[in-house]
This record gives sequence, structure tokens and C-alpha cells, in this order.
Amino acid sequence: MSSTPNNTFDRPIIKLNQPDENYKVQPLPSPTGKYPYRLNSNEIISLPEDKFSFHVVGDTGGVRFPEGQKMIASQMYEQIVAEDTKSAPAFLYHLGDVVYHYGEAEQYNEQFFKPYAQYPAPIFAIAGNHDSDVNPSNPIPYHSLDAFKAVFCDSERREISFSKDKRRKSMVQPNIYWTLKTPLANIIGLHSNVPKYGFIDDNQRSWFIEELKVAGKEQPGKLIIITIHHAPYSADVNHGSSLAMITFLENAFKESGVRPDLVMSGHVHNYQRFHKMYPDGKVLPFIVCGAGGFDELHALAQTDDAAYSDENELLRNVKMHNYSTMKHGFLKVTLRRNDTGVLMIGEYFTLMKDNGELQTEISDQFEYVVERNFNK
Repeated sequence: MSSTPNNTFDRPIIKLNQPDENYKVQPLPSPTGKYPYRLNSNEIISLPEDKFSFHVVGDTGGVRFPEGQKMIASQMYEQIVAEDTKSAPAFLYHLGDVVYHYGEAEQYNEQFFKPYAQYPAPIFAIAGNHDSDVNPSNPIPYHSLDAFKAVFCDSERREISFSKDKRRKSMVQPNIYWTLKTPLANIIGLHSNVPKYGFIDDNQRSWFIEELKVAGKEQPGKLIIITIHHAPYSADVNHGSSLAMITFLENAFKESGVRPDLVMSGHVHNYQRFHKMYPDGKVLPFIVCGAGGFDELHALAQTDDAAYSDENELLRNVKMHNYSTMKHGFLKVTLRRNDTGVLMIGEYFTLMKDNGELQTEISDQFEYVVERNFNK
């Protein structure tokens, strides 16, 4: 057992005695686009071929403490307007849990449309467990992901019927799981459903393996970035790692013969960056970025807490390299073409107040080169 200086784990853990929640699995809505569910970024926004940046955030919703999501949205907005056009983030990629707790259409105004009314760039998303769940007490029956699909997976860009602010049009993602094709990366977005540790059916698994094979043919000229709401690796007190998602991903990597360049998740309400070392010496980073506004933030587990363990074969060769807990924050990713492929730079910003004025500070920085080595 290893630990950080404050006696918290510095590697992923599992929460013991996990219940089986697969009874919560919800059926997926029908796709709005054609198989294999790809969206070219140039249909929405013009991205440079040599360099661009984008924001990443997860778990932004919530009603008990709306200030968190408003502050995150405002700081990302300020970051865009403060920078010149070439370096400003070109879009936001949301890692799920846009609204809490049951994905209801009536929650989108306060939890999404209002806080992001001023955000000037397109917003893409995968759905989280709360976006996918269904409130049995809602007087108007609805299906899982009805509202999410209307906002993010429409067949054309248009006004959203339940939005009070008509400035943000619906997005045209072709399916709940889908691939965003950009000049420098293929971003493959998975849907991990409602259970606490995620669930992915055979149809999505087959699609994912084929997407990996296709994207693998473009490496290293294009990176492969995987987004999945349920974090495969975590050392937090609320969830811990998802053995189901680790198994799913590793089996898909093995079957396809393709390994991505980055995996990003939400679900856990903090920031963690892990490196997984494979037998061939290559490193794959896994990032948790789920402190986007929800009021309940998650600490790391203590090594003397008997409810958690880091003793599991699936957790081997994975080590935490940085983290930020109990603060809201967001990630800025920059992709830049170099002589051998694509360079990926990350900056994680947390909120702070200086003399009463809201500001951000950088809590983590990393640089990922095409040879899959980190400089930190």
C-alpha cells in the first residue's frame, strides 16, 4: 500500500462491498444520425489544422449550490474573451452530468442554459448517470435521455423547446455514443449509463472496437481521445475505481489492437491524473475532471480506511501523478502538430478568490508527446 504525504492513496483504489446496480440500466434512445455515428468538427466550427485548444469539464449541474456551476462557466468565458482568437479555446467538451438528479427537461434552464448563456463556443457532451436516470415521481412521464437528446443529439440545429434562452441552438451529435472528428484528434465518446460503476452493452462495445480500428489508422497524425463518464481509475471516497469500465476498455484495446492517447472521465467530483504503464513501456494517461460545479466535492480516501483497497490485479501499474480535491475546476487541452505527430498540453484550473475577486490558478500542467512520454 502506497500513500501520498497526507496519508491518502497515490494509486487507484476500489470501494469494497459494492452493490450490483445493473438493475438501473436504462435503454438508449434511437440514433439521430447514421452509423457509425461520426460528426466532423467542420460542420459546427472551423478548427485550424496545426493547433487548437478546447475546454473540458464534468458534473456541472446541481440546484442546492448553483454558484459553483456559474463560477466555472464565467471563468471559462473569461478565458475565451481574454485570449486572442488563435489561442482561445474553440469549444467545450462536457463529460456528463449536465443536470441533476434525473435528467429532466425542466432542470436544464437553471442548470445549463442559464449558467452557459454567455459561453460563446459550441458545447459537445456525453451523458452522465444523472442525465440518463428517470424520476419516477415526475408527473409527466418521459424516457431516459429525452432531454439530453433534444439538447445535444438533435437532427438539426434549432431552438430547444424547453429553453427560455433561445441563443443556444441544439447540437447535432449523431448518437448518445459518438465520435467527434477534428483535424488533430478523434474524440470517441462512450455512454456508460446509470449504474454507479457504469454499464455498456454489446452493441456499443462492437461499435467502439470498430471506431478504435478506424481511428488507429490515423495515429500518430491524429490522437485518439476516449471520453467516458464513469471514471475507470479513482482514489476518491465516494466511488473509487470502476472495475467494470477498466475491464471493458482493456478488452476493447486488446481486441482492436489499438490503444488511445488519453482517457477522460467525470463522475468523481474532483481532479485526478493517473499514468498506466503497459508491458511494452508505453504510458496511457487517465484523467478525472468532474469538479465542474456540483456542490458535493470528493476527497481522496485515507490509506487506513478499511472500506477501500488498492489490492486488485486491475489496478496494477497505475499511479497517480497529480490531483486537486475540494475545489471546483476545469481543464484546458491544447493540441499542436509537431514533426512527429501531435503534442498535447493540459492545464487544470481551479477557482480561488483574491481580495474577494474570483480568479483561477493552475493546479496541474502536463505535456504529452507523440512518443507517449510525459515530461512530468
